[in-house]
Amino acid sequence: MNNSASSDRLASVAAAPAASRVWTSLDFDRGGKQSGFLHVPHSTDFSAYGTVAIPIVCIRNGDGPTALLTAGNHGDEYEGQVALLRLARALRPEQLRGRVILIPALNFPAVHAGRRASPLDEGNLNRLFPGDPNGGPTAMLAHYIGSVLFALSDLVIDLHSGGRSLDYAHCALAQHGRDDVQRAQVDTLLQVFGAPYSILTSGQGGGGATTLYAAAAQRGLPALTTELGKGGTLDPVGLRRAEQGVRRVLRHYGIAPDLDCEAASPTRLLRSLGPRAGIYAHCDGLFEPLAEAGQEVRAGQLAGYLHRYDDPLRDAEALYFQADGVVSCRRFPALAHRGDCLYHLAA
Repeated sequence: MNNSASSDRLASVAAAPAASRVWTSLDFDRGGKQSGFLHVPHSTDFSAYGTVAIPIVCIRNGDGPTALLTAGNHGDEYEGQVALLRLARALRPEQLRGRVILIPALNFPAVHAGRRASPLDEGNLNRLFPGDPNGGPTAMLAHYIGSVLFALSDLVIDLHSGGRSLDYAHCALAQHGRDDVQRAQVDTLLQVFGAPYSILTSGQGGGGATTLYAAAAQRGLPALTTELGKGGTLDPVGLRRAEQGVRRVLRHYGIAPDLDCEAASPTRLLRSLGPRAGIYAHCDGLFEPLAEAGQEVRAGQLAGYLHRYDDPLRDAEALYFQADGVVSCRRFPALAHRGDCLYHLAA
């Protein structure tokens, strides 16, 4: 065998992207409404060839754009999950001029456990993109979304809320876009979704390029995420905003041109100020906030106190905002530990 040719073939194999090991019985090209599972391989002591079965719905009628709609990326965030469950039941194929792929409980192990991350591998799905086809179940899922589902999609919405740890001003978030065309697409998507606040971000305060919507944006797709609730419970106002925002998007893009929806209210465009303008706990303590999510604040304004529960006679630490802006989120639980985010700002 020619050693040079053999080396070239080995290099070609090494350079080729690895195929996803996730599989589904759904046919994404078939018309009608289908319900099934994404099967993520997960071998355990009691299930050698087992899988994590993630519910998925695909609805298609004719040719047209494809919307990928996800929720449950973090398991303790519920507004998006309920909104997509309702939509999956309500949408009929004859209403569509294209395709809708809905995954209401995307990180299913985390949803089942009511946790932010998966109990199987402690995988935070929204910090694992682009994923790994040969990694743990959460990394395998991230790779499948990026390599298979993004390739089918024309726009992406990943619905989030504050979960157990945060109280968020209701907002949609998007990355700035790679060029003028994508920036215009993102601006349209934010305006049509119609959250009270729309925040442009580089992701530096969260997952950066490792989040689902950032990975979609890197593929050139118009994509947004949301924060529509707080405290790991179901906010009825956030639920309605999730439902109506998604319905408006499906109608605007001609995927469901006659879908009932409310008109969008004006959205206030903000820019994330990043973690350096936020407030973080310098010690363990009980957090006493003095500003609400969505409140406008000024640099030097008293933001709250951190009470040291281990030293009863020590004065509480006064916390002050470092910049002018709008409180995009604050910590929801009173108990805080050193390094916890207490406030983030946008402007």
